[in-house]
Amino acid sequence: MSKKYHFIAIGGAVMHNLALSMVAKGYEVSGSDDEIYEPSRTRLEKAGILPKEKGWFPDKIKADLDGIILGMHARIDNPELQKAKELNLPIFSFPEFIYEQSKEKKRVVISGSHGKTTITSMILHVLQYHGLDFDYLVGAQIEGFDLMVKLSNAPIIIIEGDEYLTSPLDRRPKFFHYHHDILLMSGIAWDHFNVFPTFENYKEQFEILVKMTPVGGTFIYCQEDRNVNDLGLGCDPKKIDLIPYKAHPYKINEGKTYLTTEVGDVEINIFGEHNLQNLQGALHICMSLGLTKEQFYEAIPEFKGAAKRQEILAKSDSSILFRDFAHAPSKLKATVNAVKNQFPDRKLIAVQELHTYSSLNKEFVDNYAHTIDLADIAVIYLNPKAVSLKKLELMDESRLQHAFRRKDLILFTEIEKLKAFLESFDYVCTNLLLMSSGNYDDMDLSTLKSKINQTLS
Repeated sequence: MSKKYHFIAIGGAVMHNLALSMVAKGYEVSGSDDEIYEPSRTRLEKAGILPKEKGWFPDKIKADLDGIILGMHARIDNPELQKAKELNLPIFSFPEFIYEQSKEKKRVVISGSHGKTTITSMILHVLQYHGLDFDYLVGAQIEGFDLMVKLSNAPIIIIEGDEYLTSPLDRRPKFFHYHHDILLMSGIAWDHFNVFPTFENYKEQFEILVKMTPVGGTFIYCQEDRNVNDLGLGCDPKKIDLIPYKAHPYKINEGKTYLTTEVGDVEINIFGEHNLQNLQGALHICMSLGLTKEQFYEAIPEFKGAAKRQEILAKSDSSILFRDFAHAPSKLKATVNAVKNQFPDRKLIAVQELHTYSSLNKEFVDNYAHTIDLADIAVIYLNPKAVSLKKLELMDESRLQHAFRRKDLILFTEIEKLKAFLESFDYVCTNLLLMSSGNYDDMDLSTLKSKINQTLS
């Protein structure tokens, strides 16, 4: 008889993907949520597990359930959660459930403040290219994969290990629950200011994670990040296999990046020093799983990147419109520098939407100092509604100019005015970079796209 699980807050990005993967595995799945947006709604409906109505219904929680999977979006006083506790049902956060399903597998965890999704995506691409059998959990929709989660009888699982909180019942980082055999760490740069109030507190979570590496396990770490390198140097090489890495050797020629390898130059679709670090980390993971360098170099040219990471929305011979997920200071600086260094002869208009709690907080915003120095025109967009919803104080242009250390920084607080400003440029020999973990209030990009697609050099 198939097992039965109920999802509290089934509509979330990873939660609905986990639910769909469990249906594919033959489990019986039900769920609830107070709001379900696209694409979750259509995908759940197609699988036959979309809740009939919005809200929480304790009568859905029955004693015959094999377990409850609790989403981060659910509150601690959720009526379905209370009923599950009364019935003494097993309650799993999604990271706990992923571990339950992968206890017998080799578990590879990709951690760090930045680059996790890209590194994980690269690994998945290479493994799939060579026909290996594997499970995975990744934080974005990636080309060639229907779901963000796959659970099967595969012998290995690749997990993007997030440091954010596990669930309303468990305030520890998610990555503690995966019990890795192989750990990669890309970098440590303060993020999630609302959860980790000091950098020391944030850094400590990564220190604990490294200490969880079992004897005989592997720690692959970016030695170009000082904090991560310190953690690597503090490990005992007699107990675990230590593999430090730097950016893969490369060269740029006419706006294209080539890996410098023993088998000659290999052209790739991604660029930027941070992505060459990501690539080298992915190479070490693939080699630790039994692939050769040659197999990696054969597969990686076809890797297009993860969704919203240096994603090209429009392009001509002399201009590109990029969209990128960059929002934390380290991500912002890496992305701006990457685009400017890749196209040094083009003007760069860099736009950052301040959207997260950290970025909108005047106590944290000075961490953005010098992150957009290489942009020729630097623009910030923020929605005053987002600020008031987070119960924060609205910062003005001069405060942001001081924080970013750019006196010429331009602030927009109305999306139509930002749209008109961006549409006023001719984009000859000019790149436009839109960065955010939000969506610019669904700004219509059709005019910008057509303008850039039709640009003449």
